[in-house]
Amino acid sequence: MAAFWVLLVFGALVAANDEHQPLSKISIHRSAVRLQSSASITASPQVLGLKGVNVDNVRVIFQMPIGASSSDWIGVFSPSNFSSKLCLSDQLGEEPRLCNAPIKYQFANMSDSQYAMSGRGELTFRLINQRQDFAFGLFSGYLDKPVLVAVSQPVAFKNPKAPVSPRLALGKDWNEMTVTWTSGYSISEAKPFVLWGPEDEKYAFRAPASTLTFTQKDMCGAPANTVGWRDPGYIHTSYLKNLWPSTTYFYKIAHKLKSGDTVYGPENHFMSSPAPGQDSLQRVVIFGDMGKGERDLSNEYSDYQPGALNTTDRLNEDLDNIDMVFHIGDITYSDGYLSQWDQFTEQIEKISSRVPYMIASGNHERDWPLSGSFYNVTDSGGECGVPAQTVFNMPAKNRAKFWQVYSADYGMFRFCVADSENDWQEGSEQYKFIEECLSSVDRQKQPWLIFIAHRVLGYSSGWFYATQGTFAEAMARETFQKLWQKYKVDLAFYGHLHHYERTCTVYQNQCVGKETENYSGKFNATIHLVVGGAGAHLADFTPINTTWSLVRDRDYGFGKLTAFDHSTLLFEYKKSSSGDVYDKFWIKREYMDVLGCDTLRNCPEVALGR
Repeated sequence: MAAFWVLLVFGALVAANDEHQPLSKISIHRSAVRLQSSASITASPQVLGLKGVNVDNVRVIFQMPIGASSSDWIGVFSPSNFSSKLCLSDQLGEEPRLCNAPIKYQFANMSDSQYAMSGRGELTFRLINQRQDFAFGLFSGYLDKPVLVAVSQPVAFKNPKAPVSPRLALGKDWNEMTVTWTSGYSISEAKPFVLWGPEDEKYAFRAPASTLTFTQKDMCGAPANTVGWRDPGYIHTSYLKNLWPSTTYFYKIAHKLKSGDTVYGPENHFMSSPAPGQDSLQRVVIFGDMGKGERDLSNEYSDYQPGALNTTDRLNEDLDNIDMVFHIGDITYSDGYLSQWDQFTEQIEKISSRVPYMIASGNHERDWPLSGSFYNVTDSGGECGVPAQTVFNMPAKNRAKFWQVYSADYGMFRFCVADSENDWQEGSEQYKFIEECLSSVDRQKQPWLIFIAHRVLGYSSGWFYATQGTFAEAMARETFQKLWQKYKVDLAFYGHLHHYERTCTVYQNQCVGKETENYSGKFNATIHLVVGGAGAHLADFTPINTTWSLVRDRDYGFGKLTAFDHSTLLFEYKKSSSGDVYDKFWIKREYMDVLGCDTLRNCPEVALGR
């Protein structure tokens, strides 16, 4: 007990209850500290990661001989010392409150249904290295009026500052890969770099890394700048350039300390991008709205967490058959609880350390009133895009204005990624960028043209959009459909709605052509796909018969594109629970078909064969 101390803050720090974020259900602003001499909680081991790992299990034993209840719970706090300096409210005369939300919690009776009768229990928590130590608190009073009755001694990883969670991403050039990771080392403490090279020259090269971070003052509102704040550590990014196409490279993230010693991360490897136009097997997974789950079942209160872990596990299992991942918005659902970004990057580490993990901006990353976002809602929990654009490094041309608008060339693919949370209306800077991305692709080299956005800018039969009578974001379809048709966009992908839906080839609300599973010959119109069922709680469809809707599935799943060559593309929608294919279709199209007029007589100014 002596090793743990808590500085209390007076007054209430209110964070709205967010259906997506379990931590928001804990009313820390109503907490009280009433330590009981008869209650106790202990944690072991006290030193974690002795074998050099950054994930470890902690055994927590607790007892409350007097007044035990099924509503009691255990919270994990990090750092173990709570400081009133992190809080914004300091109103005298109120009962003292805790300053910060826990990073995870479990109910005391989770492993023993007889806890309320015995007053004794034991739980195992899975902790990841998050740069600071941890302490466990035993609470009564359920989640809405928590009362801290006992606190454990601190536990900590052997090297809490160790570099963790490497995240690959495509660079601005096709032959560049960026490596981003998190550590506890500032640039005054250590120099970050990446050792890398091809298999025959393993670690022959050293690339320096830039270092970024952000502060509590950078957050736009609560809970991100109040009870949800946690120091993010330091985010490092290194640029590996002039890569040979489709070549395996090995790499290690590292920090050289002032003492002369070097701290390394584990060995990883990746396959560099194929050159634009390269004819080879190319496989890209696309999904949105995955969120974060906990392996130890902490924070469970709804059905969305298992979906996130199932999707992650299916991708891990199939990683040898995946070349790149697009997570198109609503990344962590941290919603102002900053500790969850570390939790999420650890969840996807096996994927992101092996293949480029590309993201798009979602409402739960960006939106906050008066912060410059297109939608005047509080979905980001006060983060207003700052953690997302720092934790992940995307090849955006102008991060200051549109931090997730970019184009990505990958072999036979051109991806045009929109930021649906910033102004996309016709005449806007973003609209001009999207048109430039669509119009500048050489379809002879890159026949597969893909449009990506988080919100549905095309077609949706989701109940949410149907009640508005728009079946998409208001005015979005009218804004973009002439671009999709003019530049012959093959597929448009969206998240935001938590299910799967596929349209026919549709233009101006009408199906163009009768194909449903095999598309060939001239381009008809764009196929629109909602792939937002990767993990978050599921969304309903409207009972209205939308004639352009071909396939719907209210379940967890993700999409996968496979380009076999310049004329053959396969799309598969897979179930997260099993990896089984639920829906699929083929596009078989020659270069002459792309260059010529489409079936609506939309013709380029100079069409081949006219």
